[in-house]
Amino acid sequence: MNAFNRRHFLQHTAALAATAAAGRSAWAADAFPTKPLVLMVPYPAGGASDVAARIYSEFIARSLQQQVVVENLGGGTGLIAANKVLAAPADGYMFFHGSANESFLAPMLNPSARYKPADFTLAAPLTEAPIVLMVKSNLPVNSYDEFVEYARTRKDKPLGYGTVGIDSMYHLIGDALAAQLKFPFLHVPYKGGAPALQDLAGGQVDCAILPYQTSFDAMAKQGRLKILTSFSKVLPEPLKHIPLISQSKISPDFEHTIGSGHFVKKGTPPERVAVLRGAITQALRDPAIRARLEQEGKYIPQPVINQQQSDQRFAETYQRIRGLVESVGRKPLA
Repeated sequence: MNAFNRRHFLQHTAALAATAAAGRSAWAADAFPTKPLVLMVPYPAGGASDVAARIYSEFIARSLQQQVVVENLGGGTGLIAANKVLAAPADGYMFFHGSANESFLAPMLNPSARYKPADFTLAAPLTEAPIVLMVKSNLPVNSYDEFVEYARTRKDKPLGYGTVGIDSMYHLIGDALAAQLKFPFLHVPYKGGAPALQDLAGGQVDCAILPYQTSFDAMAKQGRLKILTSFSKVLPEPLKHIPLISQSKISPDFEHTIGSGHFVKKGTPPERVAVLRGAITQALRDPAIRARLEQEGKYIPQPVINQQQSDQRFAETYQRIRGLVESVGRKPLA
């Protein structure tokens, strides 16, 4: 083979190899996922996050034609589960059912956090959840304003309020409420909403600040607890019976909700993030899924359609949560 033919042969071979490599890359992207995925929930089974995650996982599994395994890992106000997601390969096979608690507040406030908010990529925002104030059944109050007046009489023995953990959104809301009312509450942290709810129903804690779920209403009807208010501006139709904080004469402007999203480790291939976002968006537009989410009290904003929109929602949430942290006299670490 002469020099010209040899050069032509090598160029042709290189072109074929490049084409094959591109083909393999495209096939790999198109084929994702080729094995089961893990949806990490940072709280024990039975809480609001777990219920919502299982609703999404069913639809995403059907959409992607792969099993989605929901894994519950509580503790550290979501810190432990978040670290596990970030320790896994950035390949899209493990994604995170996160909220402001784990994705923003933990790295902002916990010195032991080994990550920053920017270590996550938001594949797609999900819903906004109402946050409610509940009290144990034998507390002698039946409205938010009555609760405040009763709590004022307990300055020497502050009422204890349960949340999903230290430095959670609900903990900060309790601190912000105490600052506004100018008297203290005693924070009682748990490893998730389910154990906090159990102790509230059992009378071991005076009140709780938690994201709403339908089991609260069932327990209220059984006389096991009282739902005094939601810190929301509006509520979906199934929750219209719950008083809004705007109806209070004492704290009508004390409004807070918490949003959730599905996150992946930063560096996950964009085409795989897009596949996940597509499945999530389909779920949010499905009438049956929407009905189930609204029954759980979730507000469903307009779904995002690209990464730029997801990044914008991420940045807006970061600024809002940072503002809440600073409002209670804390200095964000990240």
